Amino acid sequence: MADRQEAEAVEATADRAVPVPREAPGRPGPPGSSGPSEARETAGETAREAPDNGSWPAGEWRLLTGLRAYSLIVGMWLRSTMAYRASFVMTALGNLAATALDFVAILLMFSHVDSLGGYTLAEIAFLYGTSSTAFGLADLTLGSMDKLGSRVRTGTLDTMLVRPAPVLAQVAADRFALRRLGRITQGLLVLGWALASLDLDWSAAKLLMLPVMIVSGAAIFGAVFVAGGAFQFWAQDASEVQSAFTYGGTTMLQYPPTVFGKELVRGVTFLVPLAFVNWLPALYVLGREDPLGLPGWVRFASPAVAVVCCAAAGLAWRTGLRSYRSTGS
Repeated sequence: MADRQEAEAVEATADRAVPVPREAPGRPGPPGSSGPSEARETAGETAREAPDNGSWPAGEWRLLTGLRAYSLIVGMWLRSTMAYRASFVMTALGNLAATALDFVAILLMFSHVDSLGGYTLAEIAFLYGTSSTAFGLADLTLGSMDKLGSRVRTGTLDTMLVRPAPVLAQVAADRFALRRLGRITQGLLVLGWALASLDLDWSAAKLLMLPVMIVSGAAIFGAVFVAGGAFQFWAQDASEVQSAFTYGGTTMLQYPPTVFGKELVRGVTFLVPLAFVNWLPALYVLGREDPLGLPGWVRFASPAVAVVCCAAAGLAWRTGLRSYRSTGS
């Protein structure tokens, strides 16, 4: 109990002292301006006017500033976490064990059946491992986006608007939880077992597809996190809606598409393109037929879809941030 109280005290202190980049020092708004909208415009001008950017284009300079702010905030939370290493180890192992229960449920199903939707245990383990690993990477880096609604509701987002650092970087790195490595570790373990158990005719293209689908899948899930956070600017209590597409999405992708109706498969292919995380690339790796009968090149489109999703999420974020009007208190 004492350790928990000390940890909460460290987190509370750190939350009041989030480091920000030194390259773009903040400056107060014009005389008589104190509203969050004006502060947000001032912070944006400060980021655009950051000195000593050399020959960097404005867009790339803002990206570098955001990444540096993100790394500084993450480093602060890592130091806070490592101050209680035993607590970190226990929470990481607990996270690993909790996520492993999903695969235990799959093992229990296969104790009564030989296949599920025409897929063997090793093939479903492949889907499970790729989905969990991709989602784990996105959850580790952007999982704090689901807390944005509470910040909007309580008005604490205003403190981020006046800091000379991109708001997205601050929200994404807020309370960075290293314990989420447990999900990634568990997903990689299941994926390793699946690769050892599958009897496939491996080629260079299939081997290359593995890291590409995991990185692209993480980017797609990250875009969903950001878009869900942007939605909370208007619907302040929408974290559960966001979770339906993030946590619910990764659970759905752990099972083969053949166990779902074609309408649902079309929805997660053309509307919210979660199928590009692992379903469509896995069809190529496993040598399976597409239940929707899509062209073969679609199985290689995950990187392009990830880029489009990230661009759309960025646009949604900018629109949501500009519409923010604080709580008025």
